[in-house]
Amino acid sequence: MPLRHGLLALAVVAVWGSNFVVIKNALADLPPLLFAALRFSLAFVPAAFFLPKPNVPWRNLAAYGLLIGLVQFGSLYMAINGHIAPGLASLVVQTQVFFTIGLAMYVAKERLRRFQWVALTLAVSGITVIGAHTDASTTVLGLGLVLLAALGWSVGNMVGKQAGQVNMLAYVVWSSGFAVLPLFALSWLVEGAPAMQAGLARATWGTWLAVAWQSFGNTLFGYAAWGWLLARHPASTITPMALLVPVFGMGASALLLAEPLPAWKLMAAGLVMTGLALNVLWPHWQARQHRS
Repeated sequence: MPLRHGLLALAVVAVWGSNFVVIKNALADLPPLLFAALRFSLAFVPAAFFLPKPNVPWRNLAAYGLLIGLVQFGSLYMAINGHIAPGLASLVVQTQVFFTIGLAMYVAKERLRRFQWVALTLAVSGITVIGAHTDASTTVLGLGLVLLAALGWSVGNMVGKQAGQVNMLAYVVWSSGFAVLPLFALSWLVEGAPAMQAGLARATWGTWLAVAWQSFGNTLFGYAAWGWLLARHPASTITPMALLVPVFGMGASALLLAEPLPAWKLMAAGLVMTGLALNVLWPHWQARQHRS
């Protein structure tokens, strides 16, 4: 892979990882569900006027938009809003890999391979360490909400796979429209109109920059660049780069938000990251061994 392509991949994972700090800062002003509604509104408009609707059924777009917008990011924003540290959230949400494997195995009636059992055991051990150290900054509710976000992400992955070969940027833009009204409605029902009005009144230019970063940086740039790279290189070359997302997430949170990194947190991160790396890299290592 050319150096400039590697730097582009690194930029994407840096954006995705540091994005958790951006979320935390914006939640100081905006209620989480309102924040999510604004994020997906801006991802949908004006981009939908320039990108044609992908050739997939409306129900597929709706399902993906609700799973990613409502379940994944709605749950994630509520978790980071005082229930879990952003760095830990960036780590725990990566368990979507194992949810995706489990769902795929259930649908295809396949059995987990030995290395997948080992990878899953390592990741679950890491999550157990986090669960054993819940406190005021990381609660059981926060951990549960991030795991729900990971589950929504994994089901969304399966729905997105059913769409086939489509322009992923257009797919994300058009599906975002289906998350907007449910998120606004839930914000009004759960957070209340006074909280929504107060949040908008408190919002500063920094808050709106955070919303724009979520929409344009995290969503549009991230998906467009990642899709562009996947179209030019084997998935086995690009996908492992996503393992750096929690590294950037925990690093940025420690550097910019002074999130502590005690030994138990580093141990949990090591267990989860080792499980993720084993699951992603072991098949490629085996394939290389067979070729040689």
